[in-house]
Amino acid sequence: MTDTNTTPDTPTTEPADETSDAAGTNGADGVERGELVGVRDGEGGDDGDESGDVEPSGAITEPAKVMRIGSMVKQLLDEVRDMELDEPSRERLAEIYERSVVELSEALSPDLQEELRMLALPFDEDTVPTEPELRIAKAQLVGWLEGLFHGIQASLVAQQMAARQQLEQMRQIGPGGQPQPGQPMPGQPGQPGQGLPPQSDRPGTYI
Repeated sequence: MTDTNTTPDTPTTEPADETSDAAGTNGADGVERGELVGVRDGEGGDDGDESGDVEPSGAITEPAKVMRIGSMVKQLLDEVRDMELDEPSRERLAEIYERSVVELSEALSPDLQEELRMLALPFDEDTVPTEPELRIAKAQLVGWLEGLFHGIQASLVAQQMAARQQLEQMRQIGPGGQPQPGQPMPGQPGQPGQGLPPQSDRPGTYI
């Protein structure tokens, strides 16, 4: 007598981890060697479109974080400038560099992320970078950050000047849109009470 409910065993296959195969090999700290900013592309893109929150061009979402990482990279570059580095030290510096680039990209607007992605070239994942390669990469990153900071400072100065001009205009115009005593109306001659300038006595018109 046979059991009709018995079914033959069918081999089950687990789906392959396409994410790990496509992305490559992660380091101990989760940094993708050879990917850098490209790992972050497309994350949260749909959510941002649905909510309508679009970051302005050239914006920094976390200025304090960018300044901390920039100061760290600059200090690290100064420390290792005259040091002879062995292979473990060079590999560690490469990991710090790549992690710094990834963390920086998270605090930048999409256009700055793309610019950083184009400039921060990854190291070869199969070999340990040499000392000159490390110094060049870190010096390039520090220079880019300094240019970014200078641009922010120039933008802040321009905003302050525009706000100061608006404040001066508000001071010249009193309550109700009337000029304060002693202040000329915009577009009027500078003397209080002075009307339009007298017309020329010369005959004819000039074209």
